Amino acid sequence: MSFVSLISCLTIIALGPAQATRYTADWASIDSRPLPKWYDEAKVGIFVHWGVFSVPGFGKYSEWFWMNWQGSKRAAEMEFMAKHYPVGFKYADFANQFHAEFFDPNAWADIFSASGAKYIVFTSKHHDGFTNWPSADSWNWNSMDTGPHRDIVGELATAIRKKSLHFGLYHSLYEWFHPLYLADKASGFKTQNFVFRKTLPELVNLVMTYKPELIWSDGDWEAPDTYWNSTEFLAWLYNDSPIKDVVVTNDRWGIGCYCKHGGYYNCADRYSPSTLLGHKWEKCQSIDNMSWGYRRNMRFFELMDLPTIINDLVYVVALGGNYLLNVGPMEDGMIAPLFEERLRGMGAWLGINGEAIYGSEPWRVQNESATVQVWYTMKNSTVYAILLGWPAKQIFHLETPKTTAVTKITLLDYPTVPLKWAPMSPTTGLMVVLPEMPVSPAKAWTLKMEGVA
Repeated sequence: MSFVSLISCLTIIALGPAQATRYTADWASIDSRPLPKWYDEAKVGIFVHWGVFSVPGFGKYSEWFWMNWQGSKRAAEMEFMAKHYPVGFKYADFANQFHAEFFDPNAWADIFSASGAKYIVFTSKHHDGFTNWPSADSWNWNSMDTGPHRDIVGELATAIRKKSLHFGLYHSLYEWFHPLYLADKASGFKTQNFVFRKTLPELVNLVMTYKPELIWSDGDWEAPDTYWNSTEFLAWLYNDSPIKDVVVTNDRWGIGCYCKHGGYYNCADRYSPSTLLGHKWEKCQSIDNMSWGYRRNMRFFELMDLPTIINDLVYVVALGGNYLLNVGPMEDGMIAPLFEERLRGMGAWLGINGEAIYGSEPWRVQNESATVQVWYTMKNSTVYAILLGWPAKQIFHLETPKTTAVTKITLLDYPTVPLKWAPMSPTTGLMVVLPEMPVSPAKAWTLKMEGVA
């Protein structure tokens, strides 16, 4: 059955009440779809890279281990394999060691909920092609047939939703060494056998089976969107799929799509703009600065500490973005204690300061450099000044807010205690008397300002 035939059948099955707007398979129409509100309001998500690559767990960007070893033949991976594994050992042999014996989806969900994140993006399939669900299109190279013998995606989806978090899936369009993809590539992408026999059937299967609220597409950059049939898939997703009203997508759908097409913009890994974009965007960032997947050889100084994470999160949200923080679980299914500590620390900070983050939007001025760095957000008529450091003097000056007769200022650590303040001038700025510094392992505090302009 062709993809068009498959989609036609699924459209008939999913057909319900008439939809006010139907999207056609072109970027002008696809890009006109409003972003579902839940995504912008959520602000914070957790990215999870886990799979066969977690078994060797070695090298910079360990999730690229197979390509670094057998594709580019990078020296570090070549030496690692020669030293620790027998001659003839293949990447596929790692799958038999991917036991996931300590994988407890409910324990993961508890950690993610405690982090303050509102959505999760889990790796359903990375570029090695191994699927973390029993894909009918990936025989003997999936988590049910090989390795854990479990439907990891399904188990995690259930656990995440029990915590009332949004469940999303990362999916790589391409696979490094799949024969059909390599044949299509050799044809200059004039043939699409891999797309119609592998990529699109698996995407549809993920949507129909697990109903993810976010699809984080990747692995698109070698071919144009016309090869991937991206607009056809997205038109079906937005018009007729069971998640058409809630699903969010990113911008990785083919050459030239980054920062241009899709639901929200990723633009690049660790994307860090310096000004407002005018379009919803997301920064994905890993706690391990050297990898998205777990590295057994990671060092303490290569990890983000809690203040760095919070500084990054605040900057992203102040500029209108979402923050997707990555962890790479160990091959046995455990999340490293240091990663868990960072996530729970982020959640503790959000437990006090989340009012300035969730559901917020950029203010008319995004930041100012007072005696400490300050980033602004707003919600309704309330403005929040997030201080990335505690001022040396008790009287703190902010040059941007304009006070009124009804201005009220509090510190979110002490929400019921109004702070004394005075205008700096008749037109702009204020001076506020700070209380004794509250304990904050994240080294960030929030002033809530009501009645300012």
